[in-house]
Amino acid sequence: MGPIPLLLLLSFVVSGVESEEDYTWHLRKVPQVLNKRTVTLSSPGFKAEAKPVLNGTCGIECQSRLPLASVADLENFLSYETVYENGTRTYTEVYFRDFDVQAEHEVMKDSHSRGKRQVYGMDSRFSISDKQFVTNYPFSTTVKVSTGCTGILISPKHVLTAAHCVHDGTDYIKGAKKLRVGILKLRSKRGGRKRKGSKRNKRAAEVKPSFQWTRVKRTQLPKGWFRGVTDDVAVDYDYAVLELKRPHKKKFMELGISPTVKKLPGSRIHFSGFDDDRPGQLVYRFCSVSDESNDLMYQYCDAQPGSSGSGIYIRLKEPEKKKWKRKIIGIFSGHQWVDVNGMQQDYNVAVRITPLKYAQICFWIHGNYADCQYG
Repeated sequence: MGPIPLLLLLSFVVSGVESEEDYTWHLRKVPQVLNKRTVTLSSPGFKAEAKPVLNGTCGIECQSRLPLASVADLENFLSYETVYENGTRTYTEVYFRDFDVQAEHEVMKDSHSRGKRQVYGMDSRFSISDKQFVTNYPFSTTVKVSTGCTGILISPKHVLTAAHCVHDGTDYIKGAKKLRVGILKLRSKRGGRKRKGSKRNKRAAEVKPSFQWTRVKRTQLPKGWFRGVTDDVAVDYDYAVLELKRPHKKKFMELGISPTVKKLPGSRIHFSGFDDDRPGQLVYRFCSVSDESNDLMYQYCDAQPGSSGSGIYIRLKEPEKKKWKRKIIGIFSGHQWVDVNGMQQDYNVAVRITPLKYAQICFWIHGNYADCQYG
C-alpha cells in the first residue's frame, strides 16, 4: 500500500478497540542482572557476511519440545559481549538477584493459526511520505543501521536493534567494524542559482528528510545469540544495543515488558522500518500477533529485508491517567526459517522483551539498577 494521508491512518489506528478497552501499563518489579566478572577477549575478526534471512532457528514449536531453561542456563545466555569502536572486546558474566522464574515463563502456549511472513495479497505497509510526520514522534524514533537494518532510539545515546544485524552467531559482520546509525532529519536544499544582479526572488528552499549519520562507540549483545551456546541459532536472543558516539536530540521511546497477546489492544503490534524494496522511505505497519511463546511472537505484518531490528511497540494507558503511552515490547527479528515438526517453514518473528531482558537492556542504557527497578 502506498502513501496515504497520515492523519487518516493514525485516526484509524487509534480508534475502535484501543479506545474502548481498559488496557493499562502495569509496572512490576524486575529482577537484577548483575555483573559477576569481566574479562578481555581478542579483537573480533569482522569477517562474517550479513544475512537478511536466518536458517535453522529454533522457533516456537521447537521450543515447546525443550525443557525450561534453568537459572544457570539463563545466567549463561544473558552474559554478554561488548565491542568498542577501537576493536577491543570484553566478555561479562552475570548473575541474577530477585529473579522470579515463573514471571519469566508466564506465557502459556496457546493454539493459534499461523501465517507466513512474505508480502502476499494486498500489501499492508504504509509509506510515511509526509516529511513533517517522518521526522516527528513516534516515526522519528526509527533509525537506519549502516549494516542494512533498522533500529529504534531507546535513550539519548542508545539504539536497540537485532543481534544478527551485527553478528552472524559466529563472528561480527564486516560492516560492524565501523558501525554507524542514521537519524532522519529535515535539511534545506535551495534549488537553482540566482544570476548576478538579478532581482528575481530566490526559489523556495526545498526541504527533504535525509540521514544524519553518527558513529557507534560500543555494541553489546547477549551470549545466548552465539552458536555453540545453544544447539540452534537462538532467535530468543536476537537483540543488541548500540551506544552512539554523540547524543541525539530526538525524543526516544521507552522500553516496556511485553504483555501476553490477550493484553494487547486488538492483539495488535506496530513497527516502522526501512524495507529494502522501498529505498529512501520509512515504512509503517500494524498487525495481529498469531502465536507466542515466552520469548517469541509470530505475527502477520508484511515486511521485507531491511526492516529487521525494528522496535515492536504498543500503546497502553498509563496507570491512573487517561493518556495513552507507547512502549517498545519487542524487536523484529525478521523473516526466519524455523523448525516446525522437523521441517523448516518461514515466519515473521519478533523477540519479546521479558523481565530479564528488560533488566539487562535497561542496565546497558543506564549503567546502574536505580533506574531499572520497575518495567
